[in-house]
Amino acid sequence: MKFSENWLRELVEIQADRAALAHALTMAGLEVEEITPLGEGLDGVVVGEIVGAEKHPEADRLQVCKVDAGQGEPLQIVCGAPNARVGIKVPLAMVGATLPGGINIKGAKLRGVESFGMLCSAKELGIDADASGLLELPADAPVGKPLAAYLGLPDASIELKLTPNRPDCLGLYGLAHDVAALFGSRVKTGEQAAAPVASDARRGIRLEAGADAPRYLGRIIEGIDTRARTPLWLAERLRRAGLRPISAVVDVTNYVMLELGQPLHAFDNDKLQGDIVVRHARAGETLKLLDGSEAKLDEGFVLIADERSGLAVAGVMGGFDSRVTDDTHNVFLESAHFAPAAIMGRARKLGMHTDASHRFERGVDPALPQRALERATELLLSIAGGRAGPVLVAENLADLPQPATVVLRRARLKRVLGIEVADAEVARIFTALGMAVEAQADGWRVTAPSSRFDIEREEDLIEEVARIHGYENIPTHTPAGALTLAVEAEARLNELAVREQLAARGYYEAVNLAFVGHDLLQRWGMTGQLVPLANPLSADLAVMRPSLLPGLIVALSHNRARQQERVRLFELGRVFRIDAAAAARKDAPTETPTLAMVACGTAQAEQWGEAARTLDFHDLKGDLDALIAWGGEPWRWAVHADGLPAWLHPGRGARVTRDGVTVGYLGALHPQVAKVLDLGADVHVLELELEPVLGRRLPKAEPVPRFPSVRRDIAMDVPEEVSWSQVEQVVRQALGGQLKELRLFDRYSGKGVEAGRKSLAMGLILQDASRTLTDDDADRNIREAVAALETACKARLRG
Repeated sequence: MKFSENWLRELVEIQADRAALAHALTMAGLEVEEITPLGEGLDGVVVGEIVGAEKHPEADRLQVCKVDAGQGEPLQIVCGAPNARVGIKVPLAMVGATLPGGINIKGAKLRGVESFGMLCSAKELGIDADASGLLELPADAPVGKPLAAYLGLPDASIELKLTPNRPDCLGLYGLAHDVAALFGSRVKTGEQAAAPVASDARRGIRLEAGADAPRYLGRIIEGIDTRARTPLWLAERLRRAGLRPISAVVDVTNYVMLELGQPLHAFDNDKLQGDIVVRHARAGETLKLLDGSEAKLDEGFVLIADERSGLAVAGVMGGFDSRVTDDTHNVFLESAHFAPAAIMGRARKLGMHTDASHRFERGVDPALPQRALERATELLLSIAGGRAGPVLVAENLADLPQPATVVLRRARLKRVLGIEVADAEVARIFTALGMAVEAQADGWRVTAPSSRFDIEREEDLIEEVARIHGYENIPTHTPAGALTLAVEAEARLNELAVREQLAARGYYEAVNLAFVGHDLLQRWGMTGQLVPLANPLSADLAVMRPSLLPGLIVALSHNRARQQERVRLFELGRVFRIDAAAAARKDAPTETPTLAMVACGTAQAEQWGEAARTLDFHDLKGDLDALIAWGGEPWRWAVHADGLPAWLHPGRGARVTRDGVTVGYLGALHPQVAKVLDLGADVHVLELELEPVLGRRLPKAEPVPRFPSVRRDIAMDVPEEVSWSQVEQVVRQALGGQLKELRLFDRYSGKGVEAGRKSLAMGLILQDASRTLTDDDADRNIREAVAALETACKARLRG
């Protein structure tokens, strides 16, 4: 929100200088982002009129001008501006003046011709960025009058960084209420007088968008002169607020929007057919907008239309075909209230951001349309003439938001702020902010104005008292109280420990946004159970992430593009999914804490002691095994080659299970996915649900074994599709507690082994805590293990 300081001071008395005003606004939560002084140091600059202009005898681009400065004899001034011509009035810096930037004006000779002053552009005067030519003043500007007095200078353009909960301050009158409360003054406002009705021109209005558009006002103004020049005072206020003056009609609607906070729009009434219809757009409907772009609409947009076609996207931008031009003589002026949810995100969906959408999607006072329409009519009639018709009103009162009434307890206010604020001061603050206050025995009953959407509960009123009374007036105390320390469960690892473990294994932690683009997910084939955002920051951040991997791979690719060939990244975060049934019930999406890891490049950092080797599946599997072993229950985990997602390499990927339940996947990215993502080398990924990883077996002290262990080695011929994890689980289940360790020390396939089968050689470490195992005990265990493998895995004992 940008505005003129002088304009604000006209609306409310401020007994403070500019620096104090900026400080007070910032401390009250209305952060002053930038202050641009305008027109300071313009002593010696006056209004001049060019009464003669001849070509410079020695320079093609210079003119020798005669300028009337109100001193009787015209001054001779050499000027190179392309718009210098006889009859225009422009700023004239007299000899002796000092312009902003330290330019001293002296008499001089330019190419042999004397010059006694300088004709100025807006940029040279420090009041605008336009340096294309001289600043042309209105024809009625008084010659010889100091320019600062004529333009209302000095001034300053102040820009606020408003939070989304303060849309009321997007209009000068709303901001003035906060300033009045801060400085103990009153807003200079009165009732807006109704414009005289001199015409009976009418047009029907139909509301068909329900609660999305509960109030719509309009009025026809006939016989206006759209070529009328915008008054200097109004154009300057727009310019200092960052808006370029365009035409009388557009400037008036922009001015009222800045003054009151209510966006308006004007249509060429002669281009409309029948009633105005406020409805939802139809699927596939299009509308050419004022900027020439083609808007593709759907049922989520509210459309202003007539009986024939669409006229404007409600709360965003008007249509091209119904725009006001220099040939327009009759306008239909609209002023409406739209529900914020109906406008939120619509402009962004069309790839734009407008002043109207910025206000409507945050919330505009539903009581403003009538006042804004009357104010715009008043200004338009005074500038462009014309005859105003009656105000046409269509509204659904039941769908309009109602002012909130909140009770503030005196004891609660004191407890939260830690200080006692006088009752009179509390009442003054609320009254100055435009709220209705009713004193009660234990506090106040406060009714917020319809413009304050952010006042909903007692804490909101406490915040108002705190920020206006002054945060700096609230003493700082160290909080006191008994703190209860949370005891971490021994059966669960904490996330910090997981981070430290991965960092120790050479991984760097990445933190990505929880939003991703739909296009990126399509490249991964992740198109099901997505959670779209209703109001995304951009099209690239329109979906809640269903997986951590797309974001991590983007980070990996970003690093590879900067000459980092060996990349190791991990992330702990939540992923979001929702099925169709839950979405239909409007249930919340499922949030799953997840761990993801990505790696590429060499298995080890460059060194002299070991030959370089590209990272493979088993390296990442080793990292997973380290995490699993840390939990103390590795036998509950297994990997399987079936049931892989489409983004994993079918021959170099695995499905990870815990207690038979799938909890994640690991392996090399599918070559097609890697190609689509423009990854130049093999990239290996892992993604697991985090909770199973954090589970840990409770530590249990056991005596050192008194009896020796026994080792027996066997070689089993098994089908190629049988994994080692399956073999391990079968043996452990068959032998129970006497099997202390199972080691795979050889894998062989080839001569002597049937095609489609493989030989796995394993060592079984057997031990009993109560006695020494005999050879018969060991042989019996081996027989039981072999029998179990023959039954469950179709294995054969090799001789």
